Amino acid sequence: MTTTLTPAPTIPLTHGRLPRWAPALVAVIAIAAAGLFPLLLGWGIVPWVLVSVVFFIAGLTVWAAVVETRRSAIDSMVTALVWTAFGIALVPLVSLLYTVVSKGLPHINSTFLTYSAFRTSLDQPIGIYHAIIGTLVITLCSAIISVPTGIFAAIYLVEYGKGNKLARGITFLVDVMTGIPSIVAGLFAFSMFTAFFGAGYRAGIGGAVALSLLMIPIVVRSTEEMLRLVPDDLREAAYALGTPKWRTITKVVLRTSLGGIITGVTLATARIIGETAPLLLIAGLTTRTNMNPFDGFMTTLPVFIYSQFQKGTKADFDLAWGTALILVIIVLLLNIAARVIGKIFAPKTGR
Repeated sequence: MTTTLTPAPTIPLTHGRLPRWAPALVAVIAIAAAGLFPLLLGWGIVPWVLVSVVFFIAGLTVWAAVVETRRSAIDSMVTALVWTAFGIALVPLVSLLYTVVSKGLPHINSTFLTYSAFRTSLDQPIGIYHAIIGTLVITLCSAIISVPTGIFAAIYLVEYGKGNKLARGITFLVDVMTGIPSIVAGLFAFSMFTAFFGAGYRAGIGGAVALSLLMIPIVVRSTEEMLRLVPDDLREAAYALGTPKWRTITKVVLRTSLGGIITGVTLATARIIGETAPLLLIAGLTTRTNMNPFDGFMTTLPVFIYSQFQKGTKADFDLAWGTALILVIIVLLLNIAARVIGKIFAPKTGR
């Protein structure tokens, strides 16, 4: 008597895969299907987008579960959620840039950039030259105060103060300063200069001191992280050759981390250049061009924008939107410069 062996069921080692155009197809179908609700119920664009997102995630997940495996379906769902979150985060940014560019670009010309708001006659045009100069001068003074202080503090924390009480106290104070409101920095600078020079004192240097309180913690934190990334082997190799510690820091540690430090300083500068509240208190507002940070009021671009919106006329709004676009361009250039400088000074790595 012979027995017939039934072959065991084969387990497929491969599964089907969704085509590369599957997300695009699902997105089109989801938008079309969700479009029925605005047509039938009179919904607006926001509910339409939300329903489209839900249909897209559900449709892509179900299709992946049918064609592929359960794990692939979960992966598709999470990927769709990530892309959805990215799209949601991108909406306000794109909307902001579109609004600023569309309302500010028509008002930017050579006159707008080369004239100040001080008029010697009624027919003289108004520009923002005085605000550009004030922004650059105050930001430069703030960087002169903040960069050496922040870098030296970071060097102490990483190279000299590991684990001692003073280093822990400095770290705690830096963390506290990172979260203080900008108006508090302005009040501190206002109180300090009032105590030294009397009531009513206003000058660009006061604004620089206020902004330095916001800039120093960022410089300290970014420099500290860059110094910690330098391998201890480089320090030990320099010590083994008899190099003093100060020279090891300046020639090895700082040179290795220079790109990251400059990038952190540039980003910190971009962070403070748009501050308004502290400068309203201590730097003030003027229509004249003032290049001396130690004498008299000094206007910056954010303060000028605020003052123009306070006036409330269409011409003032146009000036404010043009100034806002110039400020956005300056911040964009600073961020691009940070990326370029970081790549130029980054340590060269071989294969």
